[in-house]
Amino acid sequence: MASGTETSGSGDIGRTLELLWDTGRRPSRGPRPGLTLERIVEAAVEVADREGLGAVSMRRIAAELGTGAMSLYRYVPGKGELIDLMLDRVQRPSEDPAGLGDGGWRAALQALGRATLALYRRHTWLLEVNQSRPILGPSALDGMEKVLARIRPMGLTDPELVSAIVMIDGYVVGAARTQVYEREAERSSGLTDAEFWRAQQPVLEKAMTSGRYPVLSSLSEDAFGTGFDHFEFGLQRILDGLEVLVSARRAAGTPDGPGTPAESAAPEQPA
Repeated sequence: MASGTETSGSGDIGRTLELLWDTGRRPSRGPRPGLTLERIVEAAVEVADREGLGAVSMRRIAAELGTGAMSLYRYVPGKGELIDLMLDRVQRPSEDPAGLGDGGWRAALQALGRATLALYRRHTWLLEVNQSRPILGPSALDGMEKVLARIRPMGLTDPELVSAIVMIDGYVVGAARTQVYEREAERSSGLTDAEFWRAQQPVLEKAMTSGRYPVLSSLSEDAFGTGFDHFEFGLQRILDGLEVLVSARRAAGTPDGPGTPAESAAPEQPA
């Protein structure tokens, strides 16, 4: 799977914003009744989910909908704008990474991390889009609003609150990329993960008994096992670090952020 094959904001930014916020002109009646911008975007997401972002083109989506490519251009200018509409579509409340439930700021960031990973696993093509400068539609802003409302009591400055979200997102993207690449490697090679490592076992066993790798050879048999949840371990350690900062601000009695005082710093157990 290619990485960063498309870039958010590569289309006409003004027209994309009009489409996202429904403030622009609407197309005149198209040649095929029932064809809508919503249906076009949904079809594009379905194709990307099945075959990857490279399969998405105006011609392909038109064929998927049983119409001509020119019909689509009455609704969306091109692929650049379509990709930004797709990004906003998969972040709607039904697939919102900010479905935070009840609890304090730690529970909110924990839920954000887990749900964002699930989002990337459902829509692996998200990893093919450079989202360093995203076009912000209603779904993205709704999600940001919900998260910020829940974590503002941390007592951090506004830039620090945004940085906490960026930190979680960056960690999740890395973990998601590793998981997706593992699945892709298994599919393309025809070898399961167990078969792949079993093929290396004779050489690795010899290396471990050579005396060249004393620390590696001393590790327990389950050190590299599949039973350990590396994602959850890393997520909790990030949250632990934020706990330290929140507790320090609270102890000093000078929370830098606006809003209510920082909440109790008692760690929450992973669900």
